[in-house]
Amino acid sequence: MNAIAFTGVAKSYGSVRAVEELDLTIDAGSTVALLGPNGAGKSTSIGMLLGLTRPSAGEIRVFGDTPDAAVKQGRVGAMLQDGALVPGMTVREVVSFVRGLYPDPMPLEEILTLANLTDLAGRRADRLSGGQAQRVRFATAIAGAPRLLVLDEPTAAMDVESRRSFWARMREYAASGRTVLFATHYLEEADENADRVIVIARGRVVADGTPQEIKAAVGTGTVRFTIGDQPTAGLDALPGVGAVDVRGSTARLHTTDPDATVRALYATGLRVADLEVKGADLEDAFLSLTHDR
Repeated sequence: MNAIAFTGVAKSYGSVRAVEELDLTIDAGSTVALLGPNGAGKSTSIGMLLGLTRPSAGEIRVFGDTPDAAVKQGRVGAMLQDGALVPGMTVREVVSFVRGLYPDPMPLEEILTLANLTDLAGRRADRLSGGQAQRVRFATAIAGAPRLLVLDEPTAAMDVESRRSFWARMREYAASGRTVLFATHYLEEADENADRVIVIARGRVVADGTPQEIKAAVGTGTVRFTIGDQPTAGLDALPGVGAVDVRGSTARLHTTDPDATVRALYATGLRVADLEVKGADLEDAFLSLTHDR
């Protein structure tokens, strides 16, 4: 059974079309990243998936039911970008209260351990740092042991170490066959943690595949080297080069044929040092797919 199915889903706010006839399915047990520039329709799509807003057209199913029914049955947990924590209550009290709302919740101590909150359980929830508060939101999202976990910018306000720890625990949660859908602006998170990447722009799907497939579809790479104070004229005429970026003593060539570019580069007679050749990363692919859409 599909965990999520959007069929011809559209959403309008007056004359503004936020989502355009969105068709997609997500298999149960997969971890999927939803990417798109600001205003692409990510948050609107998530809101409709959670039953927080109604589509103007089309149908959404979550494990075969309506979003409202799936949420009511405790099959869905969500961690949204905002939402204040209850003032005056400790972390343990907040999590305990939320888990009490579900028919078959996860054990309290297991939630605190998975969210890395054991040492903060006695602290007031309204006196936490931004990153710590995000961990509490994660704890409340998994409190009901949902089969589908929806995360909207989950690592906002977290430092690098906290983000790394969060994703390690997220992978642990997903490993038991649960479905995870997350939206993020940190593209390396999608590259490292998603089985599948869906890119939307202007309310439409513009790419859908594994991170490797998304990157390969762009067909570009980068040749980076130190050029010092040598002239850079003519670099844009090298085979495969579509763009040249020179910053200080470093030149970066964006090319569709890195091998041919490197051979021609050495043939110019320029003194090339610190040469680095790499394929397209997810950021390159994202910018290419969403540019001018």
